[in-house]
Amino acid sequence: MHAELLIGPVLRRVVGTRATIWVETSAPTVVEVRAVGGGHGSAPTFTAFDHHYALVVVDGLAPGTAAAYEVLLDGERVWPLPDSPYPVSVIRTRAADDRDQPVRLVFGSCREATPRASARRLPPDALDAYARRLMALDGDDPAWPDQLVLLGDQVYADETSPKVRRFLRRRRRRPVDAPVDQVVTFNEYTALYLESWRDPEIRWLFSTVPSVMIFDDHEVIDDWNTSASWRTDARRQPWWAERIASGLASYWVYQHLGNLHPDQIAADPVYAKVIAAEDATAVLREFGARVDQEADVAHDHEQWRTRQYQWSYALDIGRTRLVVLDNRCSRVLQPGRRAMLPPAEWSWFLDQAHGEYEHLVVGASLPWLMPPGIHYLEAWNELLAESPRRWVAGFSEWLRRGLDLEHWAAFQRSFTALGTLFARIGTGDGDGAGRRVGAGPAYGAPASISVLSGDVHHSYVARARFAEDVPTPVHQLTCSPFHNQVPAVLRPLMRLGWARIPTAVTRAMSRAAGLPSPRVRWGKLSGPFFGNAVGTLVHAGRKAEVVIEGTAKGGDLRPVAHARLTE
Repeated sequence: MHAELLIGPVLRRVVGTRATIWVETSAPTVVEVRAVGGGHGSAPTFTAFDHHYALVVVDGLAPGTAAAYEVLLDGERVWPLPDSPYPVSVIRTRAADDRDQPVRLVFGSCREATPRASARRLPPDALDAYARRLMALDGDDPAWPDQLVLLGDQVYADETSPKVRRFLRRRRRRPVDAPVDQVVTFNEYTALYLESWRDPEIRWLFSTVPSVMIFDDHEVIDDWNTSASWRTDARRQPWWAERIASGLASYWVYQHLGNLHPDQIAADPVYAKVIAAEDATAVLREFGARVDQEADVAHDHEQWRTRQYQWSYALDIGRTRLVVLDNRCSRVLQPGRRAMLPPAEWSWFLDQAHGEYEHLVVGASLPWLMPPGIHYLEAWNELLAESPRRWVAGFSEWLRRGLDLEHWAAFQRSFTALGTLFARIGTGDGDGAGRRVGAGPAYGAPASISVLSGDVHHSYVARARFAEDVPTPVHQLTCSPFHNQVPAVLRPLMRLGWARIPTAVTRAMSRAAGLPSPRVRWGKLSGPFFGNAVGTLVHAGRKAEVVIEGTAKGGDLRPVAHARLTE
């Protein structure tokens, strides 16, 4: 029996004249990709948990072209699908010298299963709507995106659809006391990806627009790694060890592997073990369990360096540098040392902030700049959680977990460090600035700095203002969700987070608790918008602008926010 294509092809990275394509197949096979004009690549599948995957590096693509391609399994063509109503899938490469070519990043987060599978009646899926728009475009249309940046909650392990719940009920072998409506094992995770990524519009979109991804909490469980006490309580659950190992192993297979640069794939220590094993189940099971333990030693620079697996990554597209940060797995959670990134990974991030680029984009699943009223509430809570009075610290920890107070604001050390870095880069300081492309050895301030985020189930654009003069504009661009919704009862509270009086109250609370005067203030330029949405960030020369589009009742996209980010 011949192997079939279960999921994919998923076009992941396009670097120069090379591209990576990820697939899942029904049986072991050799996956071959052929592009019109000469691009070619092949790879055997690897096996884990009785599932079969391959990441194919396609080489020899022509610069500045859009090449249609086909996928073959053991020599038989399986993509494009016979009689497909969708346009042909292509791999687009940028010009050999693309410094003057605009860069278009499409971004967002939080996508429950498609409307046909969701347990709730949700507004139309913005990513489906975006795919339908692209289908109507000419292949040379300048509106075609360079990269899709998915910022977390690509699947929901803890909020499953009726179809997945039926699948879970049929499974006889589950961990003791496992939640009946949540996925726990690797095989159960595969059902989530199969359901979500085989949505016809999404399958086509992923086959023809390069995508990079980062997890947030729902790939594992809501509020994952909120604090050290949260981890202690999670580990008391008899099913947790299986859940966290499976969640991280499946994320590595389905999402992270494709984030790697073609040159990094063979050097990845996990990938080397996986392809060397006849059955990589034990390799990935051990990896998932081990990598979760890194948060226990993240505060210890030497220990973490010896055990580290880094989920954060960086890539350049034209004059744009994109750095995507892990906001979840490797947090430092020890009271008194809380940080979004361990010291060694923060050092790596600082290195990525140097270099030859015109625009710096930081992808972070959690917004750096929240509504100010909520920001100061989170900062106040973190300060009280460090109190020497046990009852104060205990109450504050309870509040932190109950109200989900775990964004950058609740990790003030990291919030402040990120603002300091942006201010230094934005003034052209040689210690941390991006070097302008073509500007020679002298450092200069980049044209723009943007933070792309999701998570909070509403969308907005905010501008940062620093205590000192920072010529480079710095913005928070939050777009969430693709397909979900915030309960109507919470929307007025989120709007109040931007209001002057609630902000003054929570700022006073945080100052009374000992919060230093902030180096950065911010205000919104657009939003908040509470519907399903997709964002587009465009860089053209030294100019930058963003548009966020929401879905109308009929499923079409309409602009809900537009901002020019540079003068």
